[in-house]
Amino acid sequence: MRARRWKILGGSVALALAIPVIAQAPESLLPPGFGDPVTDTLPPAQQGPSGQQSPSLVQNIPSLDLAAPADSGGNNAAEAMSDEELAAERAKYDFPDSAKRLLTRVGPLTPESGGFAANAFGNTQGKFLVALMKESRAPFASRWASILIRRVLLTGADTPGDVEGADWVAERAWLLLRMGEADAARMMIQSVDADKYTPRLYAIAMQTYLATADPAGLCPLSDGALRTSQEPGWVMSRAFCASFAGDQGSASGALNQAERDKVARGIDFRLAEKVVGAGNNARRSVKVEWDGVDNLTAWRFGLATATNVEIPDTLYATVGPHVRAWEARASVLPVPRRRVGVETAARLGVFSSAALVDYYAELAGDPAVPADFQDKADALRTAYSGANPSDRLDAMRSIWTADGQTGPDYVGLIAVARAAAALPVMQASADDMAHLIAAMLTAGYDRSAARWGNAVNNDSGAQDAWALLALGAPSNAVTLSADRVSAYVQAAGPRKGRLLVAGLAALNRLSAADAGQQAQTAGVSLAANSRWAKAIGAAAQRGEKGTVAILAGVGLQVADWNKVPPEHLFHIVAALHRVGLDPEARMIAAEAIARN
Repeated sequence: MRARRWKILGGSVALALAIPVIAQAPESLLPPGFGDPVTDTLPPAQQGPSGQQSPSLVQNIPSLDLAAPADSGGNNAAEAMSDEELAAERAKYDFPDSAKRLLTRVGPLTPESGGFAANAFGNTQGKFLVALMKESRAPFASRWASILIRRVLLTGADTPGDVEGADWVAERAWLLLRMGEADAARMMIQSVDADKYTPRLYAIAMQTYLATADPAGLCPLSDGALRTSQEPGWVMSRAFCASFAGDQGSASGALNQAERDKVARGIDFRLAEKVVGAGNNARRSVKVEWDGVDNLTAWRFGLATATNVEIPDTLYATVGPHVRAWEARASVLPVPRRRVGVETAARLGVFSSAALVDYYAELAGDPAVPADFQDKADALRTAYSGANPSDRLDAMRSIWTADGQTGPDYVGLIAVARAAAALPVMQASADDMAHLIAAMLTAGYDRSAARWGNAVNNDSGAQDAWALLALGAPSNAVTLSADRVSAYVQAAGPRKGRLLVAGLAALNRLSAADAGQQAQTAGVSLAANSRWAKAIGAAAQRGEKGTVAILAGVGLQVADWNKVPPEHLFHIVAALHRVGLDPEARMIAAEAIARN
């Protein structure tokens, strides 16, 4: 028993760290200044733009061990009470039945607040959707797809009849966590009343509160969880929850018992001691050393972050980028230390352009601002408020230019999205036009980007700028012909050429004859030749926006765009276009060009 417990603490508590941002919808407004403080809240759903594949190469998730037997030797007082006594105790504090929340429809977003209709998943079987979510590996290649999927997972959608309501919530929260969306996952698990938790939801709640660096959030759930599970994290929660309540005697006793039972040891026990030492009236002083630790788990991330213990970069290298996105929203950490996390969160779609700029403003005003950031801070100020357009463009160019990269820095493009949208159409190089348009489309400024249509049409060398507008503009902003498509394929190369053809065909921006001819010439198959392609096409035919979005994620389960087959882009964009998600379809198609 004891050995098995320790294995779980080192394995299942790692959970999201081995594998797979719904990120927010694109913003229509960005603060015009440079200096508004960052708020420690989930960025709100924002207005969309007018009118964010091959088998995954990412390691799969270790399965959760939910079958750990109860520990009859536990010291939980509730275990000694009869069912009748427990019911009577709960009745003293429970809300009346009229105030309890149902599990038939769970999720904070509605169509009015950026979500989808309650029937977004139609009649698709819940078990099928759960299997898709469990197996999906994030982060997804597309920032815009992540933005869409987050909105779907947070939607107050009808619970399918063949799955338990709390488990349906758990799987949505679990996928959000693996996408880097810790705050969104917490919103989901907090949508369920504690008396309706299942073992699966308890397990995901543990991961969620660790991902949000909030061990205190486990305390209201601890007793209930321990009645069904002796997972080490819940056993250890007895100690720090007692400490938070000011009961240091019980906290010390629980720690000592856990140490004797070898529930946790080494770094995991020391971090729990550190958390206990942060409680009321605690007198523990604990020094945490990472020597000999070769991997990062959710337990280690959550407790170290909550107590402001710095985690070595070498350990972050053992996990996926979604963990850095968790770090981005940890307000307990010093502002400079969150920089890598914030930039990762922006790249994944967890943070919007506005949130990224706000963070940079806060970083620029921090007394410990890194020396290497000062030039970027000055450039951002100039990009947004420079005296003339040329100065602003020069500043933007310095931000998106990345040393050692053949293309622009994508985070730099996100940072200047609103500045690019505010720039008047002016004389610019082909590369600058492409980067300005790509920057605008990272935040959904498609109409602003379309203003550059004439300038792009008049520059035969502006191939990428033309392709971005051909795909991303809300209407025909550039001349679109078979000859121009062929010229792009020849100039940009086969990879980008296939992506362009796939996107244009999916958006019906080529005639059927031209689409078929261009696809054949470029070597792109538009037929549904896989079970996944048939499934997303059928979901689109049924009009199920939620199902289409989840299946889009399934087709984007790689770390970067250069591994996404053009055929997958075609089926994803075509399905989104068919169900009325044309803005999202256009942004994903344009992103494929910008990031390849």
